[in-house]
Formats: sequence, structure tokens, C-alpha cells
Amino acid sequence: MQKILIVDDTRLNIKIMTDILADNYKIFSAGSGKEALDIAMSQSIDLILLDIIMPEMDGYEVCKRLKSNQQTKNIPVIFISAMTNVEDETKGLEMGAIDYIFKPVSTPILKARVKNHLELKKYRDILEKRSLMDGLTGIANRCYFDATFDKEWRRALDSGDALSLVFIDIDFFKRYNDCYGHLAGDDCLRQVGSTLKDSLKKAGDLVARFGGEEFIIVLPATSLADAARVGEKVRRNIESIKVVHSRSEVSKYVTISVGIATAVPQENMIPASLLEKADMALYQAKKKGRNRVIGL
Repeated sequence: MQKILIVDDTRLNIKIMTDILADNYKIFSAGSGKEALDIAMSQSIDLILLDIIMPEMDGYEVCKRLKSNQQTKNIPVIFISAMTNVEDETKGLEMGAIDYIFKPVSTPILKARVKNHLELKKYRDILEKRSLMDGLTGIANRCYFDATFDKEWRRALDSGDALSLVFIDIDFFKRYNDCYGHLAGDDCLRQVGSTLKDSLKKAGDLVARFGGEEFIIVLPATSLADAARVGEKVRRNIESIKVVHSRSEVSKYVTISVGIATAVPQENMIPASLLEKADMALYQAKKKGRNRVIGL
């Protein structure tokens, strides 16, 4: 069920709109701008109905803060206001709102506009999700990895937690393609991607296809030792699916080499340094015989 946040300092107005919409949507409510921002940050809100005239922080300021925050900027906002001047409506739309409804609210108008905007958001979400997925394997793509890695780096910078990367390469994959053909190679990539994804159990962990036969896992708040355990787990799990590889020099089945790197981000560090370290660890794993895990 889609989630709507109703923001109004008058409880009666919240009750009226809740009664109109509660049968079809999950409703959250806030009586102040600060409370609204807290809810928007902690819940996956799909649409915000926002009053303009409120004490301490008015609706314009709430909208401005929502739109300036990476986590909330894409939540559609509809202003609900008794201010009927064209200038007020224009200002609301210029602030980033998608619509403007006048008080007292009309039940048919509120229902119709909420339904239309939520339908549009649903399709935008589907398109965005598809744009961040790898078309072949169905897991996250490089673009999704880049965005997630950047977000987790900044989060670790604030919290002081360790951040780990697990860099993965399928051993002798070119020989696999040459021997079995590219369709079989595509199927191999799909099986590896699916197995890697199924190997991750902790919320927040992400596996992505980095490019070609390379995959990468982001492990927030994870030490080098714990990341190495994840690396060894995925290495064993790939072996266990027993995809035959007669051209491999290390096994009769498809295997992977794994490089692990961990850092506690500091202000004087750049995210690329951790990626380079993981790549170096992967190079060492391949150099030392493949089908193994090396951590740096």
C-alpha cells in the first residue's frame, strides 16, 4: 500500500483528509514542519500533502528542505492551502511542488489528484529501478554501485564505521566463452549474479555487476575479517553450483577470485582509494593461483 504523509497544524484538517484517503492508502500525519521532515526521512513516503501556513516552519521551508535532501528530493509534494492568489500558487510550484489544492478540500478533487500523482510516481519508480539494474543478470548495475558506494562512504565518514568492498572476477571466463559460446557465457553470468545476491543476508549489503565478468559487493559497517568471511562464503557458493568449465586451470567447475579491502573513511581520503585497494587485492588473488580470497 502506498504511503501518504499529511502535514497540517490543524488536527481537524488532518482528520478530514485522512477520512477521504485512508481506505486506499497508508496515512502518516504531522502537525509541524520538523515532525514532517523526521517522518519523511524515516519512512518510505510516496506523496506529501503539505499545508503552507504553519508556526515555526512554514510549508515553503519544509518543501525547500525536502527538495534539498538527497533522500527526500524525489517525494512528490502537493500544497494544500487556503491561500488562493495566483502568486501563492506559482510560488508553491516554483518551490518544487507538483500540484496545489485549495482549502476547503473537495473530496473528488483530492482523490483524483492524489491517485494521478501516485500513478505517475509508481511508473517513475519502475523506470528508475530498471535503469539501475543490469539487463543481463538482474542485479544492480555499475551506476547503482557508484551511487550506493558514494552514499555509504559519506555515511561511514559521519559514523566512523568501517566500509568494505569485495571485488570478484570469474576465473578464465574468456576461455569459458570461447569453449561454450556467448549464450552459455550469458547464462553463467546470470547464475553467478544470482548466487552472489542470494549469498548476502544483511540489510544494506549490495552486489552489483561491475562490468564484463567482474562483480562487486558493498558491505557497510563491516570489518576486514567479516568481509573476508563474506568473500569466502561467496567463493564456496559459486563452486557449489557446479557450472562445468573444462578450460579452467584451477577446477573443473566455474570459480571466482576475490579481493577484499576495508577502510574507515577520513576527510583526507577519496572513495576511489578503497576501490583501487580492492582491485589490487583481486589482482593478488589471481596472481597467487585464482579461486581464492585475498584481503588487504
